[in-house]
Amino acid sequence: MDKTATDDLKRSLADLEARLEARQAADDARLSKVEACLEEHAAKLNDVPSTSQIVAAMEQLLTKTMSSLDDRLVTQAHSIEVLKATVSQTDSLLERVLESLDSLQTYSDSTEIIEDPLLAHSRM
Repeated sequence: MDKTATDDLKRSLADLEARLEARQAADDARLSKVEACLEEHAAKLNDVPSTSQIVAAMEQLLTKTMSSLDDRLVTQAHSIEVLKATVSQTDSLLERVLESLDSLQTYSDSTEIIEDPLLAHSRM
């Protein structure tokens, strides 16, 4: 082998080594970016609640809402019962007032008959 061929071979080898180092550096840079991206996604994923946590929170919210609804329904049912009792009492009182008015009317009518001047005159 002559010196020129050896020099060409050394240059080719040096060029190949340089390209391998450049490729290695590029691959290392790309790998670093991928690792950084993976770490970022892992951090974001840790911040996201799990499905079981979401379900538990929804169950808790639903339980609280249903309890509040039950309380309001119980209160309304009680109000309805009080209203029914009040209406019943009012009906009873109104019936008694009407009966009293009817009695007074009947009493008043019988008193008018007795105090009628024509009747009083004819008795004499």
